[in-house]
This record gives sequence, structure tokens and C-alpha cells, in this order.
Amino acid sequence: MPAVNAAIFGCSGLVLTPAEREFFQRVNPLGFILFARNVDSPDQVKALVDSLRHCVGRADAPVLIDQEGGRVQRLKPPHWRKAPPGEPFAALAARDLDAAREALRLNFRLIGAELADLGIDVDCAPVLDVPIPGAHDVIGDRAYGRTAQSVIDLAGAVIDGLLDEGVLPVIKHIPGHGRAMVDSHLDLPVVDTPLAELESQDFPPFHAYRHAPWAMTAHVVYTALDAARPATTSRVVIDKVIRGAIGFDGLLISDDLSMKALGGSFEDRTRASLEAGCDVVLHCNGDMAEMTAIASELRPLSAAAEVRVAHGLANKRQRMPFDRKAAGERVASLLGPSP
Repeated sequence: MPAVNAAIFGCSGLVLTPAEREFFQRVNPLGFILFARNVDSPDQVKALVDSLRHCVGRADAPVLIDQEGGRVQRLKPPHWRKAPPGEPFAALAARDLDAAREALRLNFRLIGAELADLGIDVDCAPVLDVPIPGAHDVIGDRAYGRTAQSVIDLAGAVIDGLLDEGVLPVIKHIPGHGRAMVDSHLDLPVVDTPLAELESQDFPPFHAYRHAPWAMTAHVVYTALDAARPATTSRVVIDKVIRGAIGFDGLLISDDLSMKALGGSFEDRTRASLEAGCDVVLHCNGDMAEMTAIASELRPLSAAAEVRVAHGLANKRQRMPFDRKAAGERVASLLGPSP
């Protein structure tokens, strides 16, 4: 088996194709990510997760998903619970912070339990971005408040709820996506905010949770830091801000390399992200031609990244039985009727 390479890949459908099996076995990425196109039933998802890990011969290969609740939820009814987005918890926190924390921890314990049942062990949550008035709605109701302090007050409950079920959280989008005026899936956001304002309003949630096991970068240009490159491909932003001022010490993964915020070929994007200091690149859409291009520029996980992966695994908590029905009812009771 070749060395573990610094990538997380998606796949195209509900089962692996022969070409995908061969590719994953040959390339040996660190792990995988699932999307709605990969989801049909619990038994099907479990089988897909098992087959992904079988390809690389590692039972602990991370399998990721975006399961925040609200509009970012890959597992949906009828097989899985419909979870709320961040905004109702922020509204509850304005009235009763302790109740909001209880509701949020239970909510994410329920989410974590659903993921762990399937063998999925990494959830790309919580969002630590602080949206400003007028920003693009790509963050919007996903946020846990409109101030740094409100996000700090609540995000720890998300992290704890996931860890309670042995699922690793991913804080995102470091060092902050809340000022983006365009959707980075479609275009490159450029933020001209002075550094002092970023330091006081955008970076603090990430600093508060700098010891989280994983973080995902923002495809955002911050002209006060690096006018030429988004955070994902900026050595300045990663060294001076993410690893420096913020002090994040966990595994740093890029946001999806197929997003239109990034320019250049997939070879260029891969090389630039890894050279800037991302531990791992993420590619989500399962396109074999794009994955092959990325693979041509991959490198094995660095020694530091291996330590960070191991540290994340050590953060997992032993799952304990709990009454899921009662927990769901408690969340609904605390949040109250939907507006």
C-alpha cells in the first residue's frame, strides 16, 4: 500500500465504480466525503462507507459529510431527522444562553449519533463565520449569531455534541467567511476590511476554538493580508493568521478545490494549497478527470499532519447510549414553535 496522500475525495454515486475503486486504491487518499448524490438508505450508506475504507485498507480512514442542519444537510428525511440551522439557536441564546447551549449540544449529539451509526466520523461543522449586514447569504442562517461573542458562546456546544458521539467537528471557514459579498462556490470573494477589524470581529471565534481537531479554509481574499491569493492558497494567511495569530493547531483542510473561487488548473490548485500550508486538499464532486489531475500533484501527509490526524482520533469520545426520542423532543421544546 502506498503512503497516505494529502487528499479527501468524493465519489460519483451510491456505489463505487470499478474505476473509483482502482483510483482510490492506487492513490490512497487520507479519506473521503459524502454528498446527497451518495445517499439513499442507511444500509446503502453504510455499505458505501465500508467500501471506501476497504479501498484504502484503513478502517480508520476519515469519512466526512456536511451535516449542519437547515439547508446544509446531506442526510434527510425520511431516514434521518430534519435538523434546524444555526439561526434558531442564536435567537434562543438571546433569551436564554444556557437553554440554547443545551438545545444545541443535544441537537448535534443527535446528528452525531446518526452519522456514527453509518460509520461517518467527521462532520463539517460548526460554522464559526460571523455574517455582516449585506453579506452574501451563503452563510446567512447557518451562523450561530451576528457577533463574535455570540458565535463563541454557542459553537462549543456543537463541538461537544459531535464529540459525545465519537464524531470529529471541523471548524469553518477559517479565518472567516462572514464578510463575503459573493458565494465562493461561484466567484472569488474579496474582503477589503482593515486588519484590526478582522482581528476584533472575525478571527476571535476561531481563536476560541483553536484546539479543535480539524478546520477548513475560506476561499476568500483578505486584501489587508494578501491581496493576490485567497486564504486557501496564501502562505501569508496560513502562517501569520491561521497558525500564527489565531493559533489553530489541528488538521487544516482546504475548502473544495472545485469551487469557482479558485483559478487555474486542478494541478495548480492542488500545488498552491499544499505549498501554502494546507495539510490536506478537499475535492468533492467525484469527477474522475479532476481527481486524476489533483492526484498528479499530491504528496504524502507530512509528519506534522500525521500527528494532527492522530490527535484528532484521540479526541473522539466513547459513545454512550441515550434516549434519542427524548433528546429530539427536548430540542423542539427549547426552541419553541417555528416562526
